[in-house]
Amino acid sequence: MEIKELCEQSHKLAKEKGFWDVEKSIPVKLMLIVTELAEACESDRHGDREGFNEEIADTFIRLGDLCGYLELDIEEEINKKHNKNKHRPYRHDKKY
Repeated sequence: MEIKELCEQSHKLAKEKGFWDVEKSIPVKLMLIVTELAEACESDRHGDREGFNEEIADTFIRLGDLCGYLELDIEEEINKKHNKNKHRPYRHDKKY
């Protein structure tokens, strides 16, 4: 599945399953994405690789849902950012 299709399908499914019946704010949707990462972290802490993989997949699905809702061409944005990063200094002058 291509990124654009992931976004379209994730948003379509989220709407079908009622996750947009009451429109949520962008900050709420972003925090739901963060919770998937927190769940991945917990799975990793417990040595649960299957759970970790599932939560990472959930993260991408929620990101795709948001991008689909916003009609954001995230593939284009990723490519632009990747090209920008190619020209940044080592570690971007940051400690970590």
